[in-house]
Amino acid sequence: MSDLRVRVGDRELTATWTDDAPETADAIESALPLAGDAARWGDELYFDVPVDVPAENARETVPVGAIAYWPRGNALCLFWGPTPASTDGDPRAAGPVTVVAEIDDASPLRSLDGGARVELNRE
Repeated sequence: MSDLRVRVGDRELTATWTDDAPETADAIESALPLAGDAARWGDELYFDVPVDVPAENARETVPVGAIAYWPRGNALCLFWGPTPASTDGDPRAAGPVTVVAEIDDASPLRSLDGGARVELNRE
């Protein structure tokens, strides 16, 4: 698998696939390129994707920079800080998500104001 190029608005980021969910990662990589107008929920952006796979090693608390698939909403989520579901400073999803990649440096997302267009493609 090649690394990911992530564009969020005018920000160019890179991400690396994780080994936590190989079947979900394969499904997402096969669907690349992916793009959508993302909604914001705290320090998370999410947008619909044409992928439909079951949860794989799903969890609610994720690391900063996680790119995760939300099976219940068929959405891809980018996390860089607390969300309304967080009980501390860690990112927390609204429901179980499958982490498929991690953004190498998520700090440029801190300056986002509202939602943004998100594009994912092979590096």
